[in-house]
Amino acid sequence: MHPIIGRLGPVTIYSYGLLVALGFILGTLLASGRAHKFDIPADKIGNLSLIMLISGIIGARLFYIFLNLKDYILNPAEIFMITHGGLVFYGGAIFAFVAAVIYVKLSRLSVLNTGDLLAPYIALGHSIGRIGCLLNGCCFGRPTSGPGIIFGDGVIRIPTQIYSSLLLLCLFLILRYLSDSREFKGQVFFLYLILYSAGRVFIETLRGDNSPVILQLTFSQLISMAIFAAGIAGYFICRRKKSF
Repeated sequence: MHPIIGRLGPVTIYSYGLLVALGFILGTLLASGRAHKFDIPADKIGNLSLIMLISGIIGARLFYIFLNLKDYILNPAEIFMITHGGLVFYGGAIFAFVAAVIYVKLSRLSVLNTGDLLAPYIALGHSIGRIGCLLNGCCFGRPTSGPGIIFGDGVIRIPTQIYSSLLLLCLFLILRYLSDSREFKGQVFFLYLILYSAGRVFIETLRGDNSPVILQLTFSQLISMAIFAAGIAGYFICRRKKSF
């Protein structure tokens, strides 16, 4: 584990925060560069990305605290230590999505069209952020007797952070390719929901930090299944309309 990259005077640079920031910056720059192909002003993407980042961090942190409430009751100061890790992606995604829809509507843009533009770069930024999870030692896998990674506890674990990062990188490449030849608004966005949620259900079976909450399914698996169903429904509804 390498939770701390270095220090600049009194400032500590945490690997998790640094990688999340790099993913955000790269995704925003690339999305802004392609905004004109979707008839979206580039400056709107910068504003939207910042809104999604702030609301996403708040939502991701609140969900993580809720799922680990006992730990934070004993050590409440850790609630504000976001750079130490401890974010739930789906919590951030829900908060960011709601904030994004409000901003896009107020800007008189198409929600589906904007989603098609952003989806590949959300996957790319998330992929980079998962490397931060690896360096920080969070989101770890189950113990294994096969190839794996040893963290501070000396146990060989499945490298779920690497698997997740590679899954997201492949998802970025697929969505980026499809975005050049999409057949209808919402196609890329709903494919992102479908493919990511399906992959997340599988990754969760390898995780060692999430306990089942019902029917041997983790909280993230339950959310993934709901998003998968919503993605399937949205995809076929939009395909039937074939609107541009």
